[in-house]
Amino acid sequence: MELILAAEQPLPILPHLDELVLGVVAFAILLFLLWKFAVPRFETLYEERTDAIEGGLKRAQETQEQADRLKKEYEEQLAGLRAEAARIRDDARAEGQQIKAELREEAEAEAARIKARGEEQVAASRDAAQRALRSEVGGLSVQLAERLLREQLADDSRRSATIDSFLGELDQQGVAQRSGAN
Repeated sequence: MELILAAEQPLPILPHLDELVLGVVAFAILLFLLWKFAVPRFETLYEERTDAIEGGLKRAQETQEQADRLKKEYEEQLAGLRAEAARIRDDARAEGQQIKAELREEAEAEAARIKARGEEQVAASRDAAQRALRSEVGGLSVQLAERLLREQLADDSRRSATIDSFLGELDQQGVAQRSGAN
């Protein structure tokens, strides 16, 4: 009899049919609500996230390409600036050499001018000294002649003629001495 009694009682593992139906209906409602509201929201978030990631990657790639272009332009500009700097240095060197040559020419011309002026001054001084010496020698020779001859040369024309003849003799002696020295 015990077996019969056990058959009449429901098994404790199996749920009641009411609970089973209520669980299935509640699950269906929950599934419907999830499908209606949560899944579209998840889909929207997933698409937004995917777009953000793909857009970010695309923007990163575009930014990288732009950076590469800017780097290439910068390198080209830098190469151009280096070439320009080299050209400017070469121009400056050439201009410096030209200025140096011009200054050297000016200095040489100035030195030649100073030398010529100095030679002219020396020649003028020599001529003045010769004139002064001639007049001095002429005066001394007249005094010497007066003493030797004991006669006074009162006449200016005689005095002048005597001086000129004495200077002429001195010039001839000086020319003869210069010719003999050469």
